[in-house]
Amino acid sequence: MAAQFDRRLRKAAVTTTVAAVAVAALSASQAPNVTADANGRQTTSDNVPTFDTPAEESATGNSPYYTDLPPLNSPSPAPTIGTPASRTPSEAGIPATVLDAYKKAESELRRSKPGCNLPWQLLAAIGKVESGQARGGRVTADGTTTSPIIGPQLDGNGFALIKDTDNGVYDGNSAYDNAVGPMQFIPSTWAWAGRDGNGDGKEDPNNIYDAALSAGHYLCRNGWDLSDQADLKRAILSYNNSQDYLYTVLSWLEHYRKGTHEIPDGTGTLPVGRSDDGAASGRQTSPGGTGATTRPTSPGTPSPSPVKPGGSTAPGTPTAPPDSGTGSPSPKPPTGPETPPGTPTPTDTVHHLENAGTTGLTAVAGDTFTRKISTRAETEAGKAVGKVRIRFTVLGDTDATFAGGEKVAVATTDASGVAVAPALVAGEKTGAFTVRAAVAGRTVPGIDYKATVTERVADALARTGATELTCTPGGEFADRVAVKATYRGAAAGKVAVTATLAKSVLDPAENDKGPYFKDADGKPVRTLTGLKTDAKGLLTLPKLYADDTSGTFVLRLTTAGGAALNVQLKVAEAEPTPSPSPESPDASPSPSTEPSTEPEA
Repeated sequence: MAAQFDRRLRKAAVTTTVAAVAVAALSASQAPNVTADANGRQTTSDNVPTFDTPAEESATGNSPYYTDLPPLNSPSPAPTIGTPASRTPSEAGIPATVLDAYKKAESELRRSKPGCNLPWQLLAAIGKVESGQARGGRVTADGTTTSPIIGPQLDGNGFALIKDTDNGVYDGNSAYDNAVGPMQFIPSTWAWAGRDGNGDGKEDPNNIYDAALSAGHYLCRNGWDLSDQADLKRAILSYNNSQDYLYTVLSWLEHYRKGTHEIPDGTGTLPVGRSDDGAASGRQTSPGGTGATTRPTSPGTPSPSPVKPGGSTAPGTPTAPPDSGTGSPSPKPPTGPETPPGTPTPTDTVHHLENAGTTGLTAVAGDTFTRKISTRAETEAGKAVGKVRIRFTVLGDTDATFAGGEKVAVATTDASGVAVAPALVAGEKTGAFTVRAAVAGRTVPGIDYKATVTERVADALARTGATELTCTPGGEFADRVAVKATYRGAAAGKVAVTATLAKSVLDPAENDKGPYFKDADGKPVRTLTGLKTDAKGLLTLPKLYADDTSGTFVLRLTTAGGAALNVQLKVAEAEPTPSPSPESPDASPSPSTEPSTEPEA
């Protein structure tokens, strides 16, 4: 026992030294106002921004994390010097598939949210702290972890209290939520933040490509610019609301920015320090600051999957996590939800949600919806409940978002129990979609709002040129048809236009002879769809050709909103050029032989 305690003291001394030097390096190289205190932690001359995201709205539910700091040596593959023997070059290396996932996520966010300036090294830092880079890169070829990575159940016993929100689908726990996957998302956050990063058509928190892209989108919400130090800190704190977590992630971020290298999948080493590790008792205040003292399952240790029907454990019943090997017994999880201690919170009293008068959610593509969604939280008796967080989520095949470009928004009910969502912004996809309002952190049935995006419209079309459009049989028109669409006198951009070579002004049916367009294979077509005006309402049609039929023809252009324009096309043989007179070029008029009628002088 004495020897074991001595080893702990030596390890603590080394860890303190590493922390002090690593954070001092970070202070000098990145943050202008960062210094290190006597314990090797960062301090700032200004106030470090905190973030008020409650546990149920954070990425991880403020679950425990790895606290090991980067090695003091360079992140190059050279052997380490002057650090504990357990520190190997692989600690600075990142498993190949995991590294690829981080870089692909950065590339996608550079395209979709360029103002965020997400560096892949931030994803690597969070991945290191959350799961030791997917347990040292133990993933399959498509990026899925070889076994689920499940954190402790968030039952309020030393951690946040987050009752089950996914019926145990992701975490195998139908009583409480657990953080899941290499980036440790809780199911309630994954429900709106989850993305498909590897293109397999599903969003799996245990797939590093999906998890990394989702983490990137999560960090890039709220219009944050991660090249700004204050926004960077806010984003990290929203992922896990702990100052120690912030400092640890920033240390790894700086380490990876200095350089890293790729190592084979499955060869990375797991960190050993954890935020819920204490002294000899193995207990410490939880990272969320709740003050409770318990020892959960390590984020890097998968919890056993629930036994299917017919087994000894009922589906969804939380199973006891394996012992972590420290000698402290793992807590026995309860078999069902427990009543939280103390007075129920406003959220606990919500029985149902009601529509607070929202109707007529319709907008033209690209426009902002004029009406906002309002939801009222009520008790079973119908009494309004204030100070309740309502989560609004855009669902369905749509590119509509809330203002700011996010698919999810959270608003708090006022004294009348009403929460108002931010304005909805229509995308370019037309059709109906759903916005669901739900109580954050509760499984109270949500309420759905139907919204519709309609086509952009124009009420007038006009040619931008006046040249007569003519062609000879079998030839091509020298001029192309160009038009401008307007709506109430203003340019109508991105309006869909249909062009049809009609039989006549009175008969809009497609003609079977006369002028035509060509398709991609060079074959004649007489109706074009999918044409759109540009931002200024302008559209130039493809080149027109003529068959051997002569005559006057009609090109009819129509748009959503009722605008229409008939353009006249003429196909005729060219008129012959007049030939010169057959008179001789040197012929001159003959003198007159008529007798003069002039009187003689």
